[in-house]
Amino acid sequence: MKISSEFSKHALHYDSYNVIQNKVIKRLLKKVKNRPKNILDLGCGSGALHNSLDWKYEHFTGVDFAPGMLELHPKAKNCECIYGDFNDKTLFENLLTYKYDYIFSASALQWAEDLDMVFKNIKTLNAPVSLAIFSANTFKTLNETANLTPLLRSADEIDKLQKKYFDAELEVVEYKLEFESTRDMFKYIKNSGVSGSRKVLDYKQTKKLMHDYPLNYLEFEVVFITSR
Repeated sequence: MKISSEFSKHALHYDSYNVIQNKVIKRLLKKVKNRPKNILDLGCGSGALHNSLDWKYEHFTGVDFAPGMLELHPKAKNCECIYGDFNDKTLFENLLTYKYDYIFSASALQWAEDLDMVFKNIKTLNAPVSLAIFSANTFKTLNETANLTPLLRSADEIDKLQKKYFDAELEVVEYKLEFESTRDMFKYIKNSGVSGSRKVLDYKQTKKLMHDYPLNYLEFEVVFITSR
């Protein structure tokens, strides 16, 4: 398992909550050796991956279960958005009517209810993949300081599952995002979506955590799965 690290010093502006996600997309696309023409993006959001493509495609399909995000996603004759949930196998039955050259998913599959099932369904689409999944060491020190169980799967668990379905290279990348203050840090957590809307601490506990947190940065861990 290849592990690399990247530190991002970032003075937080409150309209810039997707710093790490954008770094993930950049790395994800860099791993693609060819320039696929028919693309599927699972968990497409408002179009960050689409907007980062630097080549012309024939058809782009974005899938997301958040209507508000799909409304923001670019659309055109050759770019369509589908409302769907990758936790629902019927989505993949419908997607089988399409032919894809490549399947992407950036910062979404960590929320899969049954990742084994999702990987199995992605496999049925018979296309190379480039997937980025946040894993358990995301917010490692924060979880340890607050005595919280990690919300996400471990990199080892993700690796074990993906090996069942893909012939892929796996890389674990550790990111660190620095903040000017603890208050900025917690505002980022609240607004970025990286916590999955997890609310397990009351006001008093949160205030204590802000006081006790020993670092001026947050840790992120991302597993990249790329077809050979």
